[in-house]
Amino acid sequence: MRVGVAATPGVAIPTMDWLRDSKHDLNLVITRPDKPAGRGRGLKESVVAQWASTHGVECIKPVASEDLTESLALLDLVVTIAYGVILPIEIIKIPRFGFLNLHFSLLPAWRGAAPLQTSILNGDQVSGVTVFSLDSGMDTGPIYVQREVPILPYENAGDLLERMAFLGPDVVGESLSMIESGIPPTTQGHEGVTYTKKFSKEDARIAWTSNALEIDRKVRAFTPEPGAWTLWRNSTLRIDRARLFPLDHDLAPGVIFVQGERVLVGCADGNGLIIEEVTPAGKKTMSARSWANGARIEQGEHFD
Repeated sequence: MRVGVAATPGVAIPTMDWLRDSKHDLNLVITRPDKPAGRGRGLKESVVAQWASTHGVECIKPVASEDLTESLALLDLVVTIAYGVILPIEIIKIPRFGFLNLHFSLLPAWRGAAPLQTSILNGDQVSGVTVFSLDSGMDTGPIYVQREVPILPYENAGDLLERMAFLGPDVVGESLSMIESGIPPTTQGHEGVTYTKKFSKEDARIAWTSNALEIDRKVRAFTPEPGAWTLWRNSTLRIDRARLFPLDHDLAPGVIFVQGERVLVGCADGNGLIIEEVTPAGKKTMSARSWANGARIEQGEHFD
């Protein structure tokens, strides 16, 4: 089949690598327009666009969905992977077999923009990947293939997404085989439907009056993006890695206590977190102990 891929982040690359080496013809890559990046705010193309350039695959960066019409008419199918654009049904219907989407949840659970983050926030122990056919709804189309993926302890959203990315070739490949064999997808049921949303930076702010488990989930869910954060001496401090720790003494919510090589923070339920990695404003990620050494924390100081 003549296949296109519509994607933006690196999670699509394992599937693109597989398609390039498969019996199918990876004919086109569709990605978002270049965006300003860095201090100089120069335009930077997506990781997917860089991949296409390196591997000699045609890449287009449409500003509007209507710009895709001519290119899609030459394709049998398009696979979308975190493309980040809601496509109108008129566009979806152009390729012979329409559009497939590689979605990072076990649909119909967690339809929407941030399924992995929401799954971790919710305390789910299992997530997964779903390949389904796009229709006019939000992640409502019929399902070809699903795979369960356990969420490991201390695993953040970035770690989990990286593991799931390598399932892409398997589930997309099986879905393409089903289409070639004329095997229809399964209609999604109405039970177990849940929704997620796109999270903002404010959503990722840590409230130390929450219990330790809730804060631990927030740190894992919002790493690497948008980054769980708190205020420290009126500046933003991102908490990149932390883990639950039962305190053997009272420590008020948000209060920092350095104990040997450990940097502890109190939470509302009398338990705490060991902070392992942080990113101060304008600086690189570092160990929490290195940060604490430089900060010279005084007794009773706390995060806000």
